[in-house]
Amino acid sequence: MSALRKKFGDDYQVVTTSSSGSGFNHPAPKRKRQRFVDKNGRCNVQHGNLGSETSRYLSDLFTTLVDLKWRWNLFIFILTYTVAWLFMASMWWVIAYIRGDLNRAHDDKYTPCVANVYNFPSAFLFFIETEATIGYGYRYITDKCPEGIILFLFQSILGSIVDAFLIGCMFIKMSQPKKRAETLMFSEHAVISMRDGKLTLMFRVGNLRNSHMVSAQIRCKLLKSRQTPEGEFLPLDQLELDVGFSTGADQLFLVSPLTICHVIDTKSPFYDLSQRSMQTEQFEIVVILEGIVETTGMTCQARTSYTEDEVLWGHRFFPVISLEEGFFKVDYSQFHATFEVPTPPYSVKEQEEMLLMSSPLMAPSLSNSGEKNNSVDGLETLEDTSTKLPSKLQKITGREDLPRKLLRMSSTTSEKAYSLGDLPMKLQRISSVPGNSEEKLVSKTTKISSDPMSQSVADLPPKLQRLATGGRMDGHLPPKLRKMNSDRFT
Repeated sequence: MSALRKKFGDDYQVVTTSSSGSGFNHPAPKRKRQRFVDKNGRCNVQHGNLGSETSRYLSDLFTTLVDLKWRWNLFIFILTYTVAWLFMASMWWVIAYIRGDLNRAHDDKYTPCVANVYNFPSAFLFFIETEATIGYGYRYITDKCPEGIILFLFQSILGSIVDAFLIGCMFIKMSQPKKRAETLMFSEHAVISMRDGKLTLMFRVGNLRNSHMVSAQIRCKLLKSRQTPEGEFLPLDQLELDVGFSTGADQLFLVSPLTICHVIDTKSPFYDLSQRSMQTEQFEIVVILEGIVETTGMTCQARTSYTEDEVLWGHRFFPVISLEEGFFKVDYSQFHATFEVPTPPYSVKEQEEMLLMSSPLMAPSLSNSGEKNNSVDGLETLEDTSTKLPSKLQKITGREDLPRKLLRMSSTTSEKAYSLGDLPMKLQRISSVPGNSEEKLVSKTTKISSDPMSQSVADLPPKLQRLATGGRMDGHLPPKLRKMNSDRFT
């Protein structure tokens, strides 16, 4: 067996070919696609090769500690207090050792810096009593030790700073609104179906708590790789999906589950997406829900994503709200449930093209163009016929461009007559009255077409005027010209 690996973006498909030459390919199942954002909202991004840029984390130490995991926060909390206590207890022990208080601790006539400090454990207990303000009253600072008073002041200031920093860090981490996002639900799948006569991408959001999300707003991003006309490859190009920004529908009143809609139109990135193309497309829809937690006033953000295999074509969500006695009940057991509905498998682009091809408005334009072509063809035919006449007969008929003008007038008349079909019925009835528009149009056309003829004939000699006006002068012509003249005027 030989294996051929094909790479499609982030997906890999292994095709095994039998060495016996049977010609059958057995495609292995696709490896699960790597997501950019997990269903729980965690972003699968790791920053590496920072080099000297890691010092930036120390410049914002408070945020760095808040962003750490709980186990590291607890470890740093315990380690910081332990080191600080040991350090300060050592300072008290060093003062007692330098002054000789440890050797004369039991001398009643001697006044030490700190009473009843005999060794390091007793110095450590004195620090804890001072730091925690327990105040047993057995160990205390005397007035004969100015260095002890200075160290006491330093200990108080340093202890307040450490407490504010670490306790504040732990409080912020415990009160982070990330846990509030755990009670915000997103449907497991997104669906594409018709709504209000338009192809629409939909998914559902819900709030499990009775406390509301103030100023809740939702946004959608489409992550898809593409290549620019200049040849640049963008692996995670972000496009905005309109979920009601122009109409204000993105501002949510999230009391009950809502269905978020993205209308697929010419401005949508899914304009040419069809049911068949979804089998080969690779994209990820990232949903971001933001709002203010009503109880704490802190901003909360919940995220999720839908890959192409999590978008169901031709499905719709089950209703979850029912009216009970005096209240509305939400059934979250049907929150993720969908059912199939009739949906065209074509993209919006293909539907518009098919609608354009089958539109009856195309017929008049086609018929108009056909009539114009016929009139032009007739004009060219008559021009060819007129050019075949002898020069004398061409002079007899007047100017050489007379047939062209007459045909133009007749074609204009036919176009005007055809245009009556495009008028409303009342105007067609008025124009179809006998002796009204058609007779006037014909008489006007005859008048227009006869004026150039009369002007051209008036310029001829008397004999030729009779010939041009239909006078019987055929007997004076030679037989060939007589035959040509009869063919010309018949």
